[in-house]
Order: sequence, then C-alpha cells, then structure tokens
Amino acid sequence: MAVAAFYSVSFVGLNKSEAHLLFGSGFGFPSKRLSVSSKAFKPMAAVTAVQAVGLSETFDKLRKQGQVALIPYITAGDPDLSTTAEALKVLDSCGSDIIELGLPYSDPLADGPVIQAAATRSLARGTNFNAVISMLKEVVPQLSCPVALFSYYNPILKRGIGKFMTIIKDVGVHGLVVPDVPLEETEILRMESIKNNIELVLLTTPTTPTDRMKAIVAASEGFVYLVSSVGVTGARASVSSRVQTLLQEIKQVHLLD
Repeated sequence: MAVAAFYSVSFVGLNKSEAHLLFGSGFGFPSKRLSVSSKAFKPMAAVTAVQAVGLSETFDKLRKQGQVALIPYITAGDPDLSTTAEALKVLDSCGSDIIELGLPYSDPLADGPVIQAAATRSLARGTNFNAVISMLKEVVPQLSCPVALFSYYNPILKRGIGKFMTIIKDVGVHGLVVPDVPLEETEILRMESIKNNIELVLLTTPTTPTDRMKAIVAASEGFVYLVSSVGVTGARASVSSRVQTLLQEIKQVHLLD
C-alpha cells in the first residue's frame, strides 16, 4: 500500500529548497533513490494516448523505479469545463502520475478558501455532475495517467452509491476520494467500489489512533491519503516535521497488517 502525503501548500512558485523538502530526502528516504516521476514532458501535439493503469499499478511501477508520484489537484469547472478538459490533458502531458479532480460542492467543509472559491466559481457557472461526466467521457480516453475523483458524500448519496460508481467507471475514472465519510460508514462505498473496479482511497490524519490507522490502511485501495495538517486545506509556510514520522508509522502499520 502506497502512502500519499497531501500538503496544504501550493506547488506553484516553490523554490528549490522547498521543492526538496516536499520531494527530496525529507521523507526519510535516501535522496538518491527518491525522485519525482520521470515521465517526460511532451508537447500536446505529440501526445499519443495509451490506456491508463489504476492507482495501485501506478504506485507499484513508481516504487520499483524508486520514485514518488506527482498528483496535482484541480477543481472541475473552474473557470469552465472546457478549460478543465485542456488542463487535464496538459497535466498529463507534463508528467502527472495521477490527477485528482474535485467535483465542486456547495459545502466543502474540508477545504480552505482557495478550493472553496474555486468550487463557488464553478457552481456559479452552472457546473454539475452530469456535465463533468460528459467532459470526462471525452477526455479520459486521451490521458495516459489515471484520474481519481474527489467528491463529498452527499452528491454520491443523491444519485445512489451503486449508480454513482457505475457512472464514473463507465467514463474511465480509476479512483475515488470521499473526505467526509468516517471509516465505520464506508462499507457500502467499499462494496460498490470493488464491484465497479474503483479504488476507494481512505484518509488518515495526524490525530488518528494507531488501531484506527491500521484499520484504515487495511481498507484503503490504491493508496492511503495522509492529511498532513490539522484543519482545512490551504497554503502553509512550512511542512510539519511530524509528516516524516507519520509516513513511517503508516508504513509500519501496513507491514504488520
């Protein structure tokens, strides 16, 4: 099981020392073995789409190469879905290993002002689930990396869990992150995700007890989503030194499982 630590900082404008903190030996791995994926940048005209593999397969490949994954996040429909479609293709061509696409939601309780504002702009332009799915149906076949949707639970319940999973499977989505559902309430989600070959990624935090972390690691598919900072998403001046310890604790839990 891979561990992805998601930081509340912007990757745009990082200086070299900050980039090293995120991707270098700061995680406790030998720096000579830890590097961002070496997928080369290709001009858009030169990109030839290949069928993307799943999240687990992506991490397995990177692990064998001694690399870490580059997983950018964007909000669907901000500023519009046409731009989102082009952004997905550009992110793929620039070397993304997985792309996390957020479905805009009116009450994004886990997100800070930046993503809240993106969701508000998207919804104000009329973005809805069906429109996002239509866009993905056209774009996903052109991508060489898998897409993981980030969705709050209410939009999933509104459509029915089974129907939601079938819809996103049919357009080629490989993973799903649902930040506002506790482990105890994920049974149906996990059952339907397995049925539809969708990898359901579960979250753990700096305050998660070890026993609970072990259960989350065992149930999560694709990778474990480590929330590195207490609070909502947003820019931070630095990355907590606690992250390195958390990564090692999660890996140890997985090894003992």
